[in-house]
Amino acid sequence: MTTRYRTIDLKPRPGEMLKPAELIDVRGQSALTRYARLVYNRLLHNAFGPEIGENDRSFVIELKEIKGSHSGNERIGDVLTSLQQTIVTVRLSDGRTRQVQLLGGIDFHDDDRTDGILTYSFDDRLIEILKESYVFGKLELRVLSSFDSKYALALYEAVARRIRMDSAVEEFTIDEFRELLGVPETKLPRYSDLNAYAIKPALEEVNALSDFIVTIRPRKRGRKYIGIIMAWGWKDSEAKKEAWAELRRPRVGRKHRIRQGNTDAII
Repeated sequence: MTTRYRTIDLKPRPGEMLKPAELIDVRGQSALTRYARLVYNRLLHNAFGPEIGENDRSFVIELKEIKGSHSGNERIGDVLTSLQQTIVTVRLSDGRTRQVQLLGGIDFHDDDRTDGILTYSFDDRLIEILKESYVFGKLELRVLSSFDSKYALALYEAVARRIRMDSAVEEFTIDEFRELLGVPETKLPRYSDLNAYAIKPALEEVNALSDFIVTIRPRKRGRKYIGIIMAWGWKDSEAKKEAWAELRRPRVGRKHRIRQGNTDAII
């Protein structure tokens, strides 16, 4: 009999975070910016472990750990507020759905100083989900922080959550794929725009910077686009080395280098 381990009981390797699948395959994150998604991942990673499954548990992090390259703390406050105000819909293992707040209460300490700290907690209804999670994505922190597009970040998480599945292909409706990427309902309504400004940039970055290769093809009925077929697989050792080499290169010129080497993953 195979032993199942809860996600929060596992220990990530250095430079890696484990993100429960329930926080990857969610609906309602489309309003979040790339920066907000990175901050949330950092808060989740900082709190990760069996303790995150305890009700009324608070966690502490230095503000400099979530500021990144941004100066001042005002923007952090705005981002944390956006996370508190974001209600996502999570699908439970029994098929039901639950709406939860991404982030619970927060306290700033010395928030006007660069060495200030943040105390934060998670919604109790979210905690109940996380402590029963058995499926997760392994995310490389350096890869996460290297994406320029929030759509690339979302696509990377989605594939990382699926990469070890028996199946290596999945079909989505257009609306489902928009949700997967976190495209707001009012943006990019035409498939040509969705492809040009969300799908293609995300695919180019993920294929250039991650350890796996992703292909995306649209499905059509007559002249109408009705779905997306996504397939994925691990890169060979040489392709993985090139991805890590690109991560070590300066960001300047990266977009051009990526487009030079990423021409056949989408039509």
